[in-house]
Amino acid sequence: MPGSLQGRLALTLGLGLTVLWLSTAWITATLLRSEMNEVFDSALEETAQRILPLAALDIIGRDEAGISQRIATLRPHEEFFTYLVRDDLGRVLLRSHSADDADFPPFAGLGFQQTATHRLYYDAALQGTITIAVAEPLSHRAEMARETLAGLALPLIVVIPLSLIGTALIVGRSLRPVRRFSEALSSRGPRDLSAVKTGRLPDEISPVAKAVNQLLDQLRRTLEAERSFTANAAHELRTPVAAALAQTQRLMAETTDTKTGQRASDIESALKRLNRLSEKLMQLARAEGGRLRREAPSDLRLVLNMVLSEFNHAAGAENIQTRVSEQPVLSDLDPDAFAIVARNLLENALRHGSGSAPIELQLTGNGTLRVVNDGPPLLPETLARLTARFERGNATVKGNGLGLSIVQAIAEGAQATLELHSPARGCVAGFEAVFHLPDDYAKP
Repeated sequence: MPGSLQGRLALTLGLGLTVLWLSTAWITATLLRSEMNEVFDSALEETAQRILPLAALDIIGRDEAGISQRIATLRPHEEFFTYLVRDDLGRVLLRSHSADDADFPPFAGLGFQQTATHRLYYDAALQGTITIAVAEPLSHRAEMARETLAGLALPLIVVIPLSLIGTALIVGRSLRPVRRFSEALSSRGPRDLSAVKTGRLPDEISPVAKAVNQLLDQLRRTLEAERSFTANAAHELRTPVAAALAQTQRLMAETTDTKTGQRASDIESALKRLNRLSEKLMQLARAEGGRLRREAPSDLRLVLNMVLSEFNHAAGAENIQTRVSEQPVLSDLDPDAFAIVARNLLENALRHGSGSAPIELQLTGNGTLRVVNDGPPLLPETLARLTARFERGNATVKGNGLGLSIVQAIAEGAQATLELHSPARGCVAGFEAVFHLPDDYAKP
């Protein structure tokens, strides 16, 4: 059976109509054959009863008895009914011009008889002294039956295909609203949770569409509440964390006690980690909040240069080897989202790189951002988990485990692609992250 509802309905209805038409034709042909046999039998009987009185008068008026006579024909024609007139001794007294004696068995009583080749009717006159047998070839009846069946079958050759085509068109037209609803639902992006227009759906599908829209609305409100909580919590943390960090640094500057200074330094490190975590959470909320594409394209080379300028004083930033396309890299990806992608990929490379080996950063004209750092290769199962939240490939390195998950969220929301390779392609070690901009990034 086809997988689609339209295919199943068209197939089953088409087969049902075909079987119905063929069954009707077969029943009609059977009834017609029975009626035709009755008509032919009636014609045999009528012919015998019309010819027998005339033949009896002709035989009685003869001068000599027992003389056989063949009726001549006025003009050549195909004779479907042939007859033979005999006396009580079995002598043939009269025959039609095409009659063959071998086709007429001896008289055995009034009524119908049938041989392998003919259907016959027997009748008698003058107290049985004169009998008549009228025969019709069974091939004639078979030919008439074939012509009747052909007359029924020829219209079916046209009617059945037209019925199948009409069924397919009617089913397709009836299911057009269902297809539109399905296409509208399947074409949604992963961040589009708005209600789907139902249109004029059939009554059987309308409850399903209503339930889908209710589910989408509930899911949208749940995700919005989660994103709002994450963003608000991260934002509200920044002010007290910044204040606590300032007080801690002041305490470090004013204290002369070594132990107190060490404890203040530990507090400063913890507050800085908390500050970075809140920033990452805000980035994650931004990545999952949608609206990652813009109507007007922009040159992402300028965004990348701004991000690189922020890393001028970072540890290891002097080892970043940059190759940027000389031609504008136009994309409708939101510049802020691209900046988050570039920043997180660079931070990941600086944090997990070997330190001495250079970090390669490349932005090509076809919309590919590639970041490669040195380091031991990762196991395939570890590589597969890196885009999960709070997942770190190297547990000994400090970090929140959110950088690659943020990039993955932006890739999914913007219909872009993130590829991770370890070892880096063409190398025996290292880590490579490749971010492909959306396919339709190039604008005329």
